[in-house]
Amino acid sequence: MRRIIDQKVLFRDLAKPWLGPLLSLMALFLLGACGYRITEGWDWGDCLWMVLITISTIGFGEVEPLSAAGRVVTILIIGGGLVVVQLTLQRFIRLFESGYFRRMSELRFRRRLRSMEDHVILCGFGRIGKEIAEELQYEGVQVLIVEANESSQKAAEAKGFNVLLADATLDETLILAGIQKCRSLVVTLPSDAANLYVVLSARGLNSQCRLIARAESEEAANKLKLAGASVVVSPYVAAGRTMAATALRPIAVDFLDLLAGSQCEIEEFLLSSDLNKFKHLNNPTLAGLELGSKSGAMVLAIRDGTSLNTNPSGDVEIGPGQLLIALGSKNQLLALRRLLEDVLSNVGRVKY
Repeated sequence: MRRIIDQKVLFRDLAKPWLGPLLSLMALFLLGACGYRITEGWDWGDCLWMVLITISTIGFGEVEPLSAAGRVVTILIIGGGLVVVQLTLQRFIRLFESGYFRRMSELRFRRRLRSMEDHVILCGFGRIGKEIAEELQYEGVQVLIVEANESSQKAAEAKGFNVLLADATLDETLILAGIQKCRSLVVTLPSDAANLYVVLSARGLNSQCRLIARAESEEAANKLKLAGASVVVSPYVAAGRTMAATALRPIAVDFLDLLAGSQCEIEEFLLSSDLNKFKHLNNPTLAGLELGSKSGAMVLAIRDGTSLNTNPSGDVEIGPGQLLIALGSKNQLLALRRLLEDVLSNVGRVKY
């Protein structure tokens, strides 16, 4: 409620500088029209039209030949128009120098932020953040970057990203970024302490949000997991594993790279923990539900607790709390989601 009141006050303050010029212009139109009405006896439409072409210097010519009194009115309108234009230009210059238009741009940006949902919040636009943002942009995912450094903000905006210039460790920043409506939050700040602080704040604001954090050390990774991070990634460990996998299984690594650049996606479907949602299923097996034939997507694995069933057969049953991992195009995964919508958890989906 307080934010709504503050926004109304901000909007009123932004609109206030234009009241003077607008009221002056309206008064000039009204007085000029009244002058023509009195001196020439024209109807109000002709009077207002004459004032318009006089102030704008369009030069269409007079509606009708003017009397001497009408010419005096015209001279006064021209003089008044010059004064109003001059005052408006001076006001425009003062507003520009005071940062008025920057505040207007910030207001429009905040309105756009309020309309964002199912997006990814990326804290930090360093080397790793840049790669993440570009990959998400390529995949067509809406991204909001939170960055405290102005040079990094300009670099991100130059690439077409929405950037919130603020401190990601503050609760009000995460709320403004839409932590309650986002798909996930990725933290790539250069400091482990800052990453830990963001994860703690985000977990407190949205207990269901998927949090991915960067860690420079094993100790920091353990603390981030204790703080509530869903996934903790060490750039050095990830790079080492990728290089080792490339040396041992190059075809598999190439397949993942091809997958990232294709129309196919891997998506998780978290099933509800409510047993009652499964009672209406006559045959809760993969074959009985015909998930593959009806959607075209492929169920790659089913995680049930700590066990992982890869390449499950058709007689495997789905149940409460399971996590289905499927591969397919966007349309196929959407069709699969519709087939499972009655038994899905309310936790947002995650794509890779």
